Amino acid sequence: MKPLSFMFYTVVIATISVPAATNCRVILLNKGNLIEETCKQTPHHNLCIQYLSSDPRSADADIAGLALIMVNVIKTKANNALDKIHQLLQGSPEPGQKEALISCADRYKAILEADVAQAIAALQKGDPKFAEDGANDAAIEATSCESSFSGKSPLTNENNAMHDVAATTGAIVRQLL
Repeated sequence: MKPLSFMFYTVVIATISVPAATNCRVILLNKGNLIEETCKQTPHHNLCIQYLSSDPRSADADIAGLALIMVNVIKTKANNALDKIHQLLQGSPEPGQKEALISCADRYKAILEADVAQAIAALQKGDPKFAEDGANDAAIEATSCESSFSGKSPLTNENNAMHDVAATTGAIVRQLL
């Protein structure tokens, strides 16, 4: 190959490669900004950033993908609350708490069986309104659980965490409407 031809090919390859590499970098920066911009529009910005940034799937996710990640957080929180409820029921609940704990168990089962399932199916079908309804219902269930105790609730932390995650998820889904 002649030196002039080699130099020509080198310039052509470099010209093609640089914009491609630059565009890739811009896309990666935009993905990082997507979490920030999405979470700015939620009621619990820091919580949103915490959960989405800690999930490796968020790096390649669009807003619907970020919403699905948060629905999985709702699922995890509901399972954790149910585990605690079962532990409390196996122990000796304080008088009047057994009924409230049973009611809360039913509410958290509803979150898992209805709200989470509805939100996942709706997001996968591209129907965000039903996904938003599922997230909002999860927040309502957690608030209702907390209210079912006459006095101090042993589930305040779990109920508050569920409410905040569900409200954040609903706000993310709302961005798809």
